Amino acid sequence: ITEDTEYVESIKADVRWLGFDWEGEYFASDYFPQLHAFAVKLIEIGLAYVDDSTAEEIAAGKGTPTVPGTPSPYRDRSIEENLRLFSEMKDGKHPDGSKVLRAKIDLASPNMHMRDPIMYRIKHAHHHRTGDQWCIYPMYDFAHGESDSIERITHSICTLEFEVHRPLYEWYIRQLGIFPSHQYEFARLNLTYTVMSKRKLLQLVTEKYVDGWDDPRMPTLVGLRRRGYTPESLHLFTDRIGVSKSDSWIEYSVLEGCLREDLENKAHRGMAVLD
Repeated sequence: ITEDTEYVESIKADVRWLGFDWEGEYFASDYFPQLHAFAVKLIEIGLAYVDDSTAEEIAAGKGTPTVPGTPSPYRDRSIEENLRLFSEMKDGKHPDGSKVLRAKIDLASPNMHMRDPIMYRIKHAHHHRTGDQWCIYPMYDFAHGESDSIERITHSICTLEFEVHRPLYEWYIRQLGIFPSHQYEFARLNLTYTVMSKRKLLQLVTEKYVDGWDDPRMPTLVGLRRRGYTPESLHLFTDRIGVSKSDSWIEYSVLEGCLREDLENKAHRGMAVLD
């Protein structure tokens, strides 16, 4: 419900402005039937179960980083019962929040993401691509690796905060026996004196502090474009800062220097007498 085709079209326009194109266009929602089949397979081999616990009970049952979690009272449901309940969830027979599908992994794992993570939840919400066809939706951690695998992605690239998610990414692929996509992490771009969080930038837009995503004060590609930045200057900037595995801050002057360097080479110059 937070996604919008506006984001999709904006990303496509920005990529083209940067001078790139793509061979195919893929959405995780294209794979909803296959992802559902993967979930059913995990139930059938005893590695997923339907849980009726509330969100608060599930959170409490996961324990803490130093204290193991406690099993849900629904963790040992039979495979037949889990298949029936998951089918009822898909058919819309249960209200939002009443049940979830969880993977059965390790409640004592030092990695909290491995403590029986949620795979599917019920959400009677209109999807911007599939409409009202589905009322259960896969969680990001479940959809990510499987979608990559379906597309035969070799290098799935994401930022460092997802490093702790990688064991779960690999666990799903291993248990399903599907193409072994691999996740690689890198440090996100941090510019000094610049807000880079999409959530915070969205707040600036929705609360009318700026005129929109393309306001020249915004650190977005459309904002930079309106401010006079060129695609070539951004190519130079990314080449110059490189890719890192450790968090660091880039001085804003580096970005400005790349624009000056590009304009020095190609900007038109003129002379005028004003008085």
